[in-house]
Amino acid sequence: MRALEVGERALLLEFERGEEARAFHAELLRRRAAGALPRIREIVPAERTVLLDGVTDPARLAARVAGWAAPPLDAREGPLVEVPVRYDGPDLDEVAALWGVAPAEVGRVHAAIEYRVGFCGFAPGFGYLTGLPERFAVPRRAAPRTAVPAGSVALAGPYTGVYPRASPGGWQLIGTTRAVLWDPAREPAALLSPGLRVRFTEEGV
Repeated sequence: MRALEVGERALLLEFERGEEARAFHAELLRRRAAGALPRIREIVPAERTVLLDGVTDPARLAARVAGWAAPPLDAREGPLVEVPVRYDGPDLDEVAALWGVAPAEVGRVHAAIEYRVGFCGFAPGFGYLTGLPERFAVPRRAAPRTAVPAGSVALAGPYTGVYPRASPGGWQLIGTTRAVLWDPAREPAALLSPGLRVRFTEEGV
């Protein structure tokens, strides 16, 4: 882990692997819940980093966290959110060919995996879900779509995601969900947040 001071009030923790960043993020949340962290306004995970924002003394905190160990994430740790999906996406055939399965099998494979929200970004409510085995990683589309419907369940690289609203996008679309990913009138507004476990449940078309 490498700790970098960012401005006067933030500390960026860099890791070699995403798994390490996610485990350390979970450890930070545990310590904050136990009252073992100094006051921090926000803890923001990304692919291989965790940003601690609103830190009174970044240098002191950097020295403090340098000796902390974070155990690997327990697959059963954390709340579970279920997202109903119809596997009716326009890229099912392409993904099936990449996976070496029949198009009808894509949903079965995808729904059999339990995911975890690694971090959020791109758009409010969009979670990058980890857990897809390496053999199922797929490339982004060569030509992104100018409009992807809200609720589209998609794949890109090692990640699964759900588009919370209509937007351009280059991920492979394999299904749709009726779940509302982002609702400003709801508390919390985002259905998915870092650390949550996620399962997709297959619905009939």
